[in-house]
Amino acid sequence: MDSFERLWTPHRMAYIKGEGKPTGPGADEGCPFCQAPKLSDEEALIVARGELVYAILNLYPYNAGHVLICPYRHVAGYTDLSAEETVEFGDFTQRAIKALQAASAPHGFNVGMNLGTVAGAGIAAHLHQHVVPRWGGDTNFMPVTGHTRVLPQLLPDTRKLLADAWPMTA
Repeated sequence: MDSFERLWTPHRMAYIKGEGKPTGPGADEGCPFCQAPKLSDEEALIVARGELVYAILNLYPYNAGHVLICPYRHVAGYTDLSAEETVEFGDFTQRAIKALQAASAPHGFNVGMNLGTVAGAGIAAHLHQHVVPRWGGDTNFMPVTGHTRVLPQLLPDTRKLLADAWPMTA
C-alpha cells in the first residue's frame, strides 16, 4: 500500500500481457508447461514429479497453494491422455489435495480443467488441472472489486511447504 491506499501488484503485468503463453500449438513454441520440467524444482516451482505427470504451483494463483497437475506430454485435451497418463493424473490430483490438507488445512477445494480458450483456459495448448484450496471467507473485496489477490506467502515458500507434505502414494 502507498499513501493513496493503492495495492501495487506489478508481478501481474506479465499475466495481463500474456507473457509466457505459447506462441503456437506445438510443444516447441514457448509452452511454459513443456519448459518447466527442464528446470530445477525450485526454479520452476514444481512440487512433485511423477513418471508421466507433475505438479506445479500456478504463477498467478487464485489462492495460496493453487497447484496445477500437468502431463509432461504436450496435449491439449483430456481425452488425448493415454490410460496410464489418466491414472497418474488422477493420482496426482489426490496427492495434491492430501498435501494441501496436511500443509494448510483448507476447508474445501475447487478442482477442475478449462478445456479450450473459450472455456477459460489461459494456456489451452497444454492440458492442466487446477487444484485450488479454499477457506471460509477467502473471497473478499480484493478479488471482487479490486481484481487483485492477496497471498500470504511467497511462491517458493509455498512450493517447499507442499513438496515437504507431498504423500508418496495417494
